[in-house]
Amino acid sequence: MATQTPADGYRDHPVRSYVLTGGRAHPSRNTLRPETLLCAVDDGRELPVGAGRHERALLETCRGTLALAELAAYLSLPTSLAAVLASDLVDAGYLTIRSHGEHVLPGVDLLEEVLDGLRRF
Repeated sequence: MATQTPADGYRDHPVRSYVLTGGRAHPSRNTLRPETLLCAVDDGRELPVGAGRHERALLETCRGTLALAELAAYLSLPTSLAAVLASDLVDAGYLTIRSHGEHVLPGVDLLEEVLDGLRRF
């Protein structure tokens, strides 16, 4: 079955994402967000023979530090799929997380001030 490319440029993948992730829809790490910076670990190890082409492409693309969203865009993969694959590579020690900034929510007082300012606007 041939992959068709409609006029808008969207191309469907012949293999569904859940097949590539073994049925998992979420990464094993909750810290992987689109802005998370990832970098390949340069310890000379090769991926196992059974690793898929997407894992290999993700690792090869991530030789420098890149955000998860950038990796997904470069590889034309959904960010959710890239997150699951990257999470597996982090768990196996092939990728490292360079940053996963703690997200501190603003206090109620600040939110109320912003809301009041918007109401006055």
